[in-house]
Amino acid sequence: MKTKAAVLYEYKQPLVIGELDLDGPRQGEVLVEVMAAGICHTDLSVISGLYTVPAIPCVPGHEGAGIVREVGPGVENPKVGDHVLFLWVPRCGQCYYCQHDQPYLCELRNWTRAGTMLDGTTRLHKDGQDILNMTGLGTFKQFTVVPQQSTLPIHEDIPFEVAALTGCGVITGAGAVLNTAGVEAGSSVAVLGIGGVGINVIQGAVVAGATKIIAIDLLDSKLAEAVKMGATHTINAGKEDALEKAFEITGGIGADYAFDLVGGQRATETCLGLIRQGGSAVIIAVPGMEETAVVPLTPFIVTEKKLLACYYGSSNLNFDLNTLLDLYKLGRLKIEELISDRYSLEEINQGFDDLVSGKNMRGVVIM
Repeated sequence: MKTKAAVLYEYKQPLVIGELDLDGPRQGEVLVEVMAAGICHTDLSVISGLYTVPAIPCVPGHEGAGIVREVGPGVENPKVGDHVLFLWVPRCGQCYYCQHDQPYLCELRNWTRAGTMLDGTTRLHKDGQDILNMTGLGTFKQFTVVPQQSTLPIHEDIPFEVAALTGCGVITGAGAVLNTAGVEAGSSVAVLGIGGVGINVIQGAVVAGATKIIAIDLLDSKLAEAVKMGATHTINAGKEDALEKAFEITGGIGADYAFDLVGGQRATETCLGLIRQGGSAVIIAVPGMEETAVVPLTPFIVTEKKLLACYYGSSNLNFDLNTLLDLYKLGRLKIEELISDRYSLEEINQGFDDLVSGKNMRGVVIM
C-alpha cells in the first residue's frame, strides 16, 4: 500500500513530504492509521543532527496515536479497530528489565532504536530503497506498521492528540517526578527549561503535592504557561541569577529536587547547584553524544547530593500511562491545554520552525 510521510533525507534540512511504499504487517506486527502525532524536541534534535539515527532516509516521529487497521499472524492484542497510543520503547514482558519493573529499558529497544522492525527488516520503501522509522515508529505518516509490543490500547473516549502527548511528553515529565525522584508532598522543586517535557514536570510536581514549584526559563511566555500549569514561582534566567533567586525562594537552602530539561554540562552543573544538601538532581534532557559534565567529587560526596538519570519517566508503561489518562479524565492533568497549535502533515516543517522560535509549547500533527 501507499502512505504519505514526512521523510528526513538530509540532516539540517526540511522534511520532505511524499508517498512511500508500505508493506503489510508480518508475524506479531500491526498496521495502524496514525491520527495524531506530537512535534517533540527529540524529533527536532534528530532532524538537526544533534542525535543521529543509525541511517537515513528515516521517518521521524515517536509520539502518536491511531487506530489499528490490520494485524499480522499471532497478534491477539491489540485488535482491529482498537485505538492505541504508541510506545517508543516496546515492552516484551519477558526480559530481565521487564521482569524487574523497568520495561522502559526492555531489550527489544535495541532493535527499534536501530529504526527497524524486531526482525531487523523494514516495511517502508521508496524506489527500491529501504526507509527506517525513528524508534521503530515513524509517526509522521498516515499509516505505519509497528510491533504489537509498541502499542497500548486506550479507551475510545480519549482524544488521539491527548493520547499522543501522554505517550512521551506527559509520561516523561510526570514520571521523572513520581518515579525517578519520588517527590514527596511538601517538597520544593526547581524545573530548568519549560518546554513540552518541563511543563509536565511541573504538572507531576503538582500531583505529588510539592508546595514550592520553581519554573526557570529564558522566555517570559513559557514562564507564564508554567504558572498556568501549577508553578508557584518563576525565574527568568536571562534577567536574574537563577541560583541566587532559587535559594532566596527556598529560604537559603536550595530545592529538594531539581530537573534538567536543557541538557549539557552547564545545565547539569546548574541543576546540581539548585539543590540543597541531600537533594536530588534529575537529568532528563539528552545532550549531544560528545557532551560531558564535571562533578567535583569531594563537595558532591560531603553534601550527599544525588545525580539521577531519567529515561521515559522511569515508568511502568502500561500502568503509568493508564493512570495518567485517568488523571486527565478526572481533570487533574491538563493535556489539551498543552497544545499550542495543530498542523497538517504538509505543514510539519512550519511546526518545527515554531518549536525553534519558542512559539510552540506543544504542536500536534493531525493526519
